Amino acid sequence: MKKCAVLFGLALMSPLNAQDVHEPRNHPKEWSQHYEPFRIAGNLYYVGTYDLASYLIITNKGNILINTGLADSLPIIKSNIKKLGFKYSDIKILLLNQAHYDHLGAMADIKKETGAKLYADGADAEVLENGGKSDYEMGKYGVTFKPVNPDFILKDKQVITLGNTKLMMLHHPGHTKGSCSYLLETKDQSRSYKVLIANMPSIIIDRKFSEVSTYPDIAKDYDYTLREMKKLDFDVWVAAHAGQFSLHEKHNPKDPYNPKVFMDKKEYLDELDELEKEYLEKKSEDRASGHNR
Repeated sequence: MKKCAVLFGLALMSPLNAQDVHEPRNHPKEWSQHYEPFRIAGNLYYVGTYDLASYLIITNKGNILINTGLADSLPIIKSNIKKLGFKYSDIKILLLNQAHYDHLGAMADIKKETGAKLYADGADAEVLENGGKSDYEMGKYGVTFKPVNPDFILKDKQVITLGNTKLMMLHHPGHTKGSCSYLLETKDQSRSYKVLIANMPSIIIDRKFSEVSTYPDIAKDYDYTLREMKKLDFDVWVAAHAGQFSLHEKHNPKDPYNPKVFMDKKEYLDELDELEKEYLEKKSEDRASGHNR
């Protein structure tokens, strides 16, 4: 199974927003490694690093950026947008899959530089505003990204519209309280595509579910998310980490445009089955100790 690596070590400290930001730095080198941007399907493009996925959606009224990687992803994202022939300053809406430092480390800077509006799942709003300090697991590291205030709070199945493009936000909690995925309709000269930008519900805690006192519904949320994600209908799928959807097995930087390589729904369902096994094993720990939620 391909999963997000969660590695933490010594903190990199810098005085930002009148607080010290402790971005864990003992992470995989692929998170900070350059990757050539490319067109995925229709008006959807990949502009992230080798493993931390960032997506650019082009519309006739400006553009949408989903996820911003680590703080040091900023120059890579800027360069990738320029390489594709688009303007960084045309970003009007910012979105994210989850409120962890490896997916929004550059969010506050991009928001400030472009004036774009941040739309976020309401359940992640508090964590965004305090830089990750209140996160049920990552909070032990303190402030791990620059605090950023959402301009608009999203609810499950709410539609975000910019110009000729619409996205639906899907509330998929567990990994964070406000983890979410997006459904997007797009098209090219050949056909239309229903695209899923998924937040795969991996488990990052070593503790039992019952021991996570600041997130008492964590087990219920994982159960909900796994069930709902299996019901989704789509043609193309990608995820918050390149490794989660086998990007580097499906696409080489010099490959021509080919949305079909991202149309493997069986892989998506197999991934969910593996994650569900981990969830059930974790849940069994609570049953064995007399806790059942």
